[in-house]
Amino acid sequence: MSSSAITAKVKNGRWQTIHPGVYALFTGNIGRNARLWAAALYGGAGARLSHQTAAELLRLTDEQSVLIHLKIPVERRVRPQRGVAVHRSSHMAPQWRLTRGVPPHTQVEETIVDLVESAGNFDDAVGWIARAFQRNRTNEMLLKAAIVARAKLRWRDRLGELVPMAATGTHSSLEYRYDRDVERAHGLPPASKQAPFTKPDGTKGFRDRYYAGYRLLVELDGRQFHGEQQRDNDQRRDNAATATTGSTLRYGWRDVTRTPCETGAQVYAALCKRGYKGPLKPCSAACTAPEHAARYQKAEAVPSRSAPPP
Repeated sequence: MSSSAITAKVKNGRWQTIHPGVYALFTGNIGRNARLWAAALYGGAGARLSHQTAAELLRLTDEQSVLIHLKIPVERRVRPQRGVAVHRSSHMAPQWRLTRGVPPHTQVEETIVDLVESAGNFDDAVGWIARAFQRNRTNEMLLKAAIVARAKLRWRDRLGELVPMAATGTHSSLEYRYDRDVERAHGLPPASKQAPFTKPDGTKGFRDRYYAGYRLLVELDGRQFHGEQQRDNDQRRDNAATATTGSTLRYGWRDVTRTPCETGAQVYAALCKRGYKGPLKPCSAACTAPEHAARYQKAEAVPSRSAPPP
């Protein structure tokens, strides 16, 4: 088709220009899928949707990225377009496998590594890896191979520890911080991760951490604010656990990241009260966990004052 014929169709409104050389052959709203295809086509040979946009297509996230992320080979250049973020990469994984109706995009492991590399901080990187395992989108062997294949990668030393933890049930950055900074750092016994249980209504659920031998549950919640309905749900859940499985300790982001030593001491004291005999290990020379644990033990030793029976 000649350039003049294309120009005529655009001028009379039968076609719409999305990017230079890429047209919508229809009138009306240009939907999400059409815009994703348009970005991929504009990128040219070897271009694939990547990063948050690939994560959207691969169900690694439920959110649509504001920018459409596009990855092209490093030897090529394309002119930036509004709404499209272009990433030039020397590492392009094997050719995209055609799926009918789905625009070309990076595959799961390549997408995860791209997101880790571009993460603003390590907690965000943890979140992407943990979510991939939580949603059963990858496995430990494939992700480790993708990490090894990437010549330059941030936090490589910490990823070697993180991937096995995520593969065995660490499903969020908060859970990773608890496992590393509270439990392991203070020598606490390892809890079962994502322990299955049956709710009072007969449905199935999972407990974040369960010290089965001591009937102690730990629930980890990264949300900073809860509405009244959520607080009621948490209370019912904790009460049901105490009546069936065991007592519950509930911690948020601040407890785990700001005061891990105090939190570790509290978990240790709760375990000791239920029969645990192991030692509490200071995480560093400045660790305050032994001090907090001693305070809990002292409080336990003081008999509570209660009114005499009638």
